[in-house]
Amino acid sequence: MDIVDQATRSRMMAAVRSANTRPELIVRKFLHAHGYRFRLHQKTLPGTPDIVLPKLRTCIFIHGCFWHHHSGCRYATIPKTRFEFWNEKLLRNVARDIQSVQALELLGWRVLIVWECQLKKEPDTLNQLLRLLRQE
Repeated sequence: MDIVDQATRSRMMAAVRSANTRPELIVRKFLHAHGYRFRLHQKTLPGTPDIVLPKLRTCIFIHGCFWHHHSGCRYATIPKTRFEFWNEKLLRNVARDIQSVQALELLGWRVLIVWECQLKKEPDTLNQLLRLLRQE
């Protein structure tokens, strides 16, 4: 049973953004401060990566743990109401993510994924990302 009425829940879910989220802005600001220039939300690439570094042929996805069902993460819960709906939806999201990564790799792109919980729990996450970018 939901604690709010259907109209309120619908309004709340409609307010969830898919682009320009707080974790995404944190990563973008960090990369820009370190001299990286990038493109945002390239619709021409599979999966519409959040950040695209064309010179490095690298795509970065910043995944929310709930929406992309981060395995083993405490934020990747499935709501108890309409469990079947949410479970199916989140599993489709995971399958779509895997397809997007494979398609990008087939096109010769390197794909990096930053999880929302990594930005919260691991202070060195952005420095690790920087090291990965410099490996190219």
